[in-house]
Amino acid sequence: MKNIFKNIMPLLLIAVLFTSCNNSESLQRYFVEHQETKGFVSQDFPLSMIEVDQSNFTEKQQEAYQSVQKLNFLGFKVDPENQSVYETELAKVKTILSNEKYNELIDLSDKGKHLSVKYLGENDEADEFILFGYAKERGFAVVRVLGHDMTPEKMISLVEAMKNANIDEAQFQKIGDFFR
Repeated sequence: MKNIFKNIMPLLLIAVLFTSCNNSESLQRYFVEHQETKGFVSQDFPLSMIEVDQSNFTEKQQEAYQSVQKLNFLGFKVDPENQSVYETELAKVKTILSNEKYNELIDLSDKGKHLSVKYLGENDEADEFILFGYAKERGFAVVRVLGHDMTPEKMISLVEAMKNANIDEAQFQKIGDFFR
């Protein structure tokens, strides 16, 4: 009996390890695998490097701003030569974001352009916000907003504050140029 247990135990351990590993695609894994792939552009922005005039922020907006630590950007620019790659990659991102672990905040479509905002976490606290937009003639972009103590309410407040904030657009020149 002792010999049987000794021989079976390693097999059980291996079986448990393989079944506990989650092979489903994650957005983080997608970012890592595609950040240096042809046709993609990737940029990380620590929020401390982005100059934003916060002088008119309310206390609530200031708290929301401080809860964000960095932004990860991944974009794919479509052109006539990579149309099939675009469609494949767009389908992959859509599949990842259709997972029920991503809670939907906003989903907008207009004249072939689409924007959705989702988040990972519970209703009162988010680990990550995801902005996903695409247009058939331009490509797609995914932005991961990472931080601490973020909530959907805070992010809505922050979006309102950023609409009126003075931001030097040259900081985002590389991303803007990518989609031209």
